[in-house]
Amino acid sequence: MGTALEVRGISKRFASLLANDSIDFSLEEGEIHALLGENGAGKTTLMRILYGLLQPDEGSIEVRGGPIRLRSPHDALRHGIGMVHQHFMLVPTMTVTENIVLGQELSSGPFLRSREASRRVRQVSEDFGIPLRPEALVGQLSVGEQQRVEIVKALYRGVDILILDEPTAAITPSEAEALFGCLRSMRRLGKSIIFISHKLKEVLSISDRVTVLRSGAVVGTLPRSEATEASLASLMVGREDQAGQAREPSPAGDVVLSARGLRARGNRGNDAVKDLSLSLRSGEILGIAGVDGNGQSELAEALAGLRSLSSGHIDFCGMAIAGLGPRRRMELGLRYVPADRRLRGAAVGLPVSHNAALRDYRSRPFSRFGLLDSRAIETFAARIADEYGFRRGSLREAAGSLSGGNLQKLILGRETASVPRLLVVEHPTRGLDIGATRHVHGVLRAKAALGAAILLFSADLDELLALSDRVAVMYEGGILYESPTAGLDLPRLGLAMAGLSRGEGAA
Repeated sequence: MGTALEVRGISKRFASLLANDSIDFSLEEGEIHALLGENGAGKTTLMRILYGLLQPDEGSIEVRGGPIRLRSPHDALRHGIGMVHQHFMLVPTMTVTENIVLGQELSSGPFLRSREASRRVRQVSEDFGIPLRPEALVGQLSVGEQQRVEIVKALYRGVDILILDEPTAAITPSEAEALFGCLRSMRRLGKSIIFISHKLKEVLSISDRVTVLRSGAVVGTLPRSEATEASLASLMVGREDQAGQAREPSPAGDVVLSARGLRARGNRGNDAVKDLSLSLRSGEILGIAGVDGNGQSELAEALAGLRSLSSGHIDFCGMAIAGLGPRRRMELGLRYVPADRRLRGAAVGLPVSHNAALRDYRSRPFSRFGLLDSRAIETFAARIADEYGFRRGSLREAAGSLSGGNLQKLILGRETASVPRLLVVEHPTRGLDIGATRHVHGVLRAKAALGAAILLFSADLDELLALSDRVAVMYEGGILYESPTAGLDLPRLGLAMAGLSRGEGAA
């Protein structure tokens, strides 16, 4: 097996920012090569160069030993390089087959050969062990299924080198395992894969080699056999990672949230939350575990006032709020960080600074006599940018121009700027690097220590165990198992997540 791709001395500068600094990187045929680095380390810039979306200022690129120039994604595809972006490039109103063959349609005169196209798509998916439903509408698929469509779309175009940008950032753990099975099949068939991720356990599970970027430069490349979580974390941040340390629990105070007999329907009319009850005290963090799709987002939305209840009662600081809208709940001290940061968490067409003030723009200091105070808004937004580590220069740009990780930082900074009575937060560190994750964990711990009650939804079990005083497992809309984190029975928790055990203390 030879070298599939090699870059030498790649540099890219944006004004005064050196995003890539003389990067050397190689990818062998039939290899999964992981690329690690904190947000802003230069990973996305390098991949955009390899996919023809950006042009390097210096350096060279070779594919299978021959020098190439990539002026566009069309050039990249012509040389067998494909990319699956973190935010998919699919048309939701079209079928799987139509999305995959778009731009390469099979036709006889003015007529599309739909049956033949579906047959070819199915053949590609079967060859690589990637299950698809060719006739399904993309808009009706899960995130994991849409990701598989993007991968098959690249394989349909004959790529030998596939770049995956944060492929597990928005999919469930079971979907991630299915994805890894697909990637291993592709490797066995000689495909070469660049796997960009912040999740060290996943990188160690799937990769053959790991390259770490920091501040735009390569700081190390290790074979899997020599890499550990500690060594990779140290390379990424320049010091040992402390993000996983468990917090010292604070004495719990008065009951802040009491939910009883909650029922709520999902988007497809199903009962997503079923007869669920829970309580939460001030200063306490309750972690909600479970495979995504078991009613977690519907529960969070119901508590925030974004989803109506079919039945049940919610008491918030002694007040019945089931009939109140989201603004009134917000005025009472409830804060919400949604899983879908672009659709639910931000107004992506507005500037970053306006998004920072989105919750409190009607009151001082952000408005006076009904007029927005731009200076106060920008000062507040700049404070969030400095605290969470994204560019002040982006404050006047549309929020939709931010990366997923930086948009998450903006929303978290907005919702935790003060000490909420109740913070409902879904996947707070999804897509964030180690340094940002450590900071977010510190913020959540600090808010709890100051008396905030925090309901934490996360698919990262290590995160839940590090932060929570209690952990509850949701399965098919209900709580199947609940336990204090201290002395937690991990095997029982794992069984509950699979729906195989009802633990003591379940609601």
